[in-house]
Amino acid sequence: MRKQTKYIVIHCAATKPSMNIDIEDITDWHVARGFLGCGYTKVITRSGEIQNGRDLNEVVAANKGYNSVSCAICLVGGVTEEDHTKAENNFTEEQWIALEKVLEELTEAFPKAKIIGHNQISSKDCPSFNVPEYLAGTKFADKAIEKILK
Repeated sequence: MRKQTKYIVIHCAATKPSMNIDIEDITDWHVARGFLGCGYTKVITRSGEIQNGRDLNEVVAANKGYNSVSCAICLVGGVTEEDHTKAENNFTEEQWIALEKVLEELTEAFPKAKIIGHNQISSKDCPSFNVPEYLAGTKFADKAIEKILK
């Protein structure tokens, strides 16, 4: 179990917009990589369905170097249809609505946690959008940080 939660990390699945995957697919991918199951706390499908991964207080397997102090949200999508190596903010309206609900739940559970994008703690483009810019227009603006202090 996680002793503290400093960060709520937003990820993307790095899947094409036509790939309508869910937590079962992600679990299969993660198990194939040697994880015990889905590495994320929550997965948000293209239709906006919120699926539960790891227990809210369980250590995640998604944020190398930060797993013990964070939970993780994964939005399905995030790369172009033509090139799976090219990031693209292609999330649906339903996903944005669901993301707000998940952020409400997680910030209520972890009121001191800051919300960041995976790209703020890794060299990846994930989640394919600028999380601090996104948060600036929401009620979670005070949860955004530009610089990460481990």
